[in-house]
Amino acid sequence: MEKFIVKLKSLGLTEYESKVFIAVLRGTLMSASEIADSAGIRRTDVYNILKSFVEKGYCNEIETNSVLKYEMIDPDIIFDKIERDILKEKESELATLKETISNLKPLYRSEQQEKNKIVNIELIRGYNQHREGKFVELLQNAKKEIHFMIRPEIFLSEEIDDIAKSFYKKGGVIKSVYEAGDNYKVKKNDKWVKASKEDFIKILEKFEKSGEQIKISTEAVPTIVIFDIETVYINISDKSLPRHNEADVIIRNKNFAESMLRVFNTFWKGSLTLKDYKKIK
Repeated sequence: MEKFIVKLKSLGLTEYESKVFIAVLRGTLMSASEIADSAGIRRTDVYNILKSFVEKGYCNEIETNSVLKYEMIDPDIIFDKIERDILKEKESELATLKETISNLKPLYRSEQQEKNKIVNIELIRGYNQHREGKFVELLQNAKKEIHFMIRPEIFLSEEIDDIAKSFYKKGGVIKSVYEAGDNYKVKKNDKWVKASKEDFIKILEKFEKSGEQIKISTEAVPTIVIFDIETVYINISDKSLPRHNEADVIIRNKNFAESMLRVFNTFWKGSLTLKDYKKIK
């Protein structure tokens, strides 16, 4: 008996309601007094519960010459009603949740954004997946044009290439200045290895063939990426520091992005085409 009470309580019934439910379920045309005796509770506690069950459609109330009697309807019908009530309640809770999220979402970092209204700056410290994920997110959100300035000690991956292809399909333009060097890494046999000049050229030829405009700088360049002339990504690297002390800065400011574009154009004009770079031994 106790296990049935526990099951019914898990559906939202109180202990007394569970006891009355079982008593009516087991009997046939029972009076309130009979139900109270079967349930082991006071008769005065039974009346309101029976009234509630009748209103919910769990049992029928039948008038006789002497007293009202009660009879449980088909259990399948009852539990179908309970199931629909639970689903309806959950739908209401989900609707409330969605409405609450919609109302609260504009408050997310709103105070900080107001403080940084002139220049929105984000600093990402350390060498970790979050830094890489943030950079990929910026690539995926770009709409019109991306300007890269890339120095060695960077991984040239197929993932970035796939994102670039998707960007080209949307009509996007990518222009890149790569610093010449031998510290680039490429993936061979699922392992990142140091790239030779031939590997470096081969990958850039692939990028160029897919639509990327490329030049090679024989001078040192900063690692800077400009997205839609609105957002600037800067990698701050110092070989005298351990990698976990490296940092990236993301600056969302159109005026600054325009200034960085002028820096990019200066390097672009002074750099070699891939064809000319291949001639250098």
